[in-house]
Amino acid sequence: MKYQIIGKNIQVTDAISSTIKKKLSKMDKFFLINDEVECRAVVSAHGQSQKVEITIFLPTVPLRVEVENEDLYTAIDFAVDKLVGQMRKLKTRMYRSNGRESFAKAVQFLEEQNEEESQEEDVVVRAKSYYLQPMKIDEAILRMEALGHDFFLYLDKDDDRVSVVYIRREGGYGVIQAENPMA
Repeated sequence: MKYQIIGKNIQVTDAISSTIKKKLSKMDKFFLINDEVECRAVVSAHGQSQKVEITIFLPTVPLRVEVENEDLYTAIDFAVDKLVGQMRKLKTRMYRSNGRESFAKAVQFLEEQNEEESQEEDVVVRAKSYYLQPMKIDEAILRMEALGHDFFLYLDKDDDRVSVVYIRREGGYGVIQAENPMA
């Protein structure tokens, strides 16, 4: 795995760098990670708080986590634990629903939708576009959870409608569908 470790308002020492690399080696057991896979870790300091953002760029699935803590090494531990937890959850759901080979399929199908957008009032801060791949709602929920987002846009495989699945405040999931089908 190729590592890019960036420090913001903090000097990245050899100890910090080696700790991040050592902790991320836990991810090797979930999938084959080779030299083509990139990992970016951004370590930043804000007053008494330390923040770690880790993004692993797989060919089709970006894994991302952010953790803030008073202690940098504790934040690194929590971040890696969150990544491992996301992978375990994804792997378990895929095994239960479709068998072992479906985990590899899920990793191939998940698309980039990785950063949460922060917007100022009436100003578009970022525009993003991607190909809507036909899928069932179960796959869309799985991708949304794997990415750690509150919603996921997809093309419904059953009726060819643009759909958004989202997490409801009261619990459970909701779906919004366009009335006009894709032609």
